[in-house]
Amino acid sequence: MHCPSRLYTQAVPLFLSLFLSIAVPALAQDAALRGRVVDPDGRPVAGATIVVEGPTASPRSTRSDATGTFEVAALASGRYTVRASAPGLGAPAREVVLESGVPMEVELPLRLAAVDERLVVTAVQVDQPLSRVPDSTTVIAGDELQARQQFTASQALRSVPGLVVQQNGGPGAVSSLFTRGGESDYTLVLVDGVRANAFGGGMDLSQLPLADVDRIEVVRGPQSALYGADAIGGVVHVITRSGGAPSAQGLVEAGGRGMRRAAASTAGEHRGFRWQAGGDYFEEGGYTGRAANGESVTNDDARTAQGTLTLGWRGPGTGADLQGTLRYVETDRGTPGPYGADPAGRFFGVDRTARNLTNRRSSGVRWIQPWFGASSRVRQRTEADAADYDLVFESAFPSEGESRRTHVRTQTDVAASTALGLTGGVEWLGEEGGSTYITAGAAGEVPVKRSVLGLFAEARWQAFARLSVTAGVRGERIHRDRFPGDPSAFTPRPDFPAETLTSVNPKLAASWMLLGDPATSRAWTRVHGAAGTGIRPPDAFEMAFTDNSGLRPERSRSVDIGVAQVLAGGAVQLDATAFFNTYDDLIISVGRSFAGASRWSTDNISNARARGAELSAAWRPAAGLSLQAAYTFLSTGILAVDGSSSAPPPYAVGDPLLRRPRHQASVDASWARNRVAAFAQVVLRGETLDAEPAWGPTGGLYTNPGYTTASLGASLRLARSVTVQARVLNLFDRAYEEVLGYPAPRRTAYVGVRLAAGR
Repeated sequence: MHCPSRLYTQAVPLFLSLFLSIAVPALAQDAALRGRVVDPDGRPVAGATIVVEGPTASPRSTRSDATGTFEVAALASGRYTVRASAPGLGAPAREVVLESGVPMEVELPLRLAAVDERLVVTAVQVDQPLSRVPDSTTVIAGDELQARQQFTASQALRSVPGLVVQQNGGPGAVSSLFTRGGESDYTLVLVDGVRANAFGGGMDLSQLPLADVDRIEVVRGPQSALYGADAIGGVVHVITRSGGAPSAQGLVEAGGRGMRRAAASTAGEHRGFRWQAGGDYFEEGGYTGRAANGESVTNDDARTAQGTLTLGWRGPGTGADLQGTLRYVETDRGTPGPYGADPAGRFFGVDRTARNLTNRRSSGVRWIQPWFGASSRVRQRTEADAADYDLVFESAFPSEGESRRTHVRTQTDVAASTALGLTGGVEWLGEEGGSTYITAGAAGEVPVKRSVLGLFAEARWQAFARLSVTAGVRGERIHRDRFPGDPSAFTPRPDFPAETLTSVNPKLAASWMLLGDPATSRAWTRVHGAAGTGIRPPDAFEMAFTDNSGLRPERSRSVDIGVAQVLAGGAVQLDATAFFNTYDDLIISVGRSFAGASRWSTDNISNARARGAELSAAWRPAAGLSLQAAYTFLSTGILAVDGSSSAPPPYAVGDPLLRRPRHQASVDASWARNRVAAFAQVVLRGETLDAEPAWGPTGGLYTNPGYTTASLGASLRLARSVTVQARVLNLFDRAYEEVLGYPAPRRTAYVGVRLAAGR
């Protein structure tokens, strides 16, 4: 048997040898890549994104200047892949070999591209070009949001395949997001890397206004291997603008239903220091007509105010990157309750005093430090953030709620070779949630407190140019503090002893270039697939209203496989993906009639499945003209309770999940030429199974009819920095309800003026 000292003397040289084999090549960073980006007519392209992949911990990126030129300095010698893109334009991937002390000059001619190539930060542990990401990923550029005159997340996400957005009425009303048939608390929402979900995963998209956005990244499928709990169904990541040429912009607009909005922002970079700051204010009078029983609706109004600040610094030639963010969002929304469809004749009347007041504050800091210079093979990334979400409900039965969260994460990224990248790290999350409705008898209010410690690892392997594989795993220790019972409640709640559970969630994703080569072919075919598991522990309300002290987390298993086809040199892109999800231990509210379950409480008694297909197409037939279409087929079903052949009332085995349409489609078109731009959007949603508006599922289940709506808008640039814009939503004045009992706005027009400098 070897003694410990002998093992130590053998291990240390082996470790040093491995460490130096990675570190030493990164010390020779005296090569540079320079070049020029031009459009199909040979004219220089300013602001193009250039991505350089090679023997570095993560890809390097930069932007071209006003003359189309760029430079990526401090590169180690070796083989690199270079990609360039601009809105509506892209260049085939190009291979270059850099030698120490020898700068290389390249010209990157762009051609029409249906989808912009860009670095994606959400789908894997390090930045990756979109064309290399094996997960089902959609990127919505900030320029697209501006062209469509969209400023809320519920507007922006409606055209993404696989997502269903349900809004309880007009702007500012509760907006829920269902990803691939999952529950509305299955999608993790990030803003510049900071979690925006409430305790337990709940997210109201009306609390997520969009201002000065660079892009929105949407990754579908369970991402718990990357992000842990709350990412059981997918991730939506909103990334604001930062850096670039100094710029400023402002907007004022007004429209129907008493809408007024004003926004201003600035962003830029100077000598390594970068910034972004902005504010946005929105208000609308809402619906002021008659309810189903003839009563007046007087408090359907909404108001939102937000402010953001981002400051950052990049170390010249070192690759060090430090960034801090602050965000504040405040909303005030009247909640008259359902005043539309009344299928059971149980309309209680309009609540003219009820209002929801919310206040969100978050801050975060991120530090990226390559170990041995900008092009090191080893990089450290550390981030910390804190968030506080307060909710006040004003009514005859008022309440207050709160979610608090603190988060710290650090990871090490290593380029072990040009074909293999590794990441490992640790993450800690502490959170608590409470409400005036969550009490413990004479002790009064009691919060639910939970902490999560996660260890994660990921390997990214590109065996050859056509095949790339990503494998990741996360082990988590989820600890919940003791939660005292409530003997005085309508259904007494038992004590929840302190609980610690462990969870391991793996993920495997792969991408294979089946036909063609993006670098040389005008058409190519890529096959991609992913499989993984997810977990979501109970939220505060689910624990507060149960008599089951052993309430378990909800879990998911998911598999998807798809194919992407690019034609006409990138001007046409077609995508088709099939997915298969299973959800276990769903927590739902049940009644006394279901034997063996908690009575009038929540419990783990339901299982469900969701399967379907996502189809999308993008075509750019000419510069300035873009056409996009998406279709989602979704089949969901409630499964039998474990150990039974039935489902909890009022559901039956095989019933679809609530508010998930079987068919959903959208078509978006945008056109720009000289000073004029225009857009059109058509959204189609099939019928859904919905709950009785007054009592919820216990009041019965009803069919909510489908609908089709159209929107149209245009803008005209009057001067270099002045643009007027107008749009009409629900162009044909359709009457419909996304959520049964809550009428959507009828035809509404808006007009505004945008000022911009430096863009």
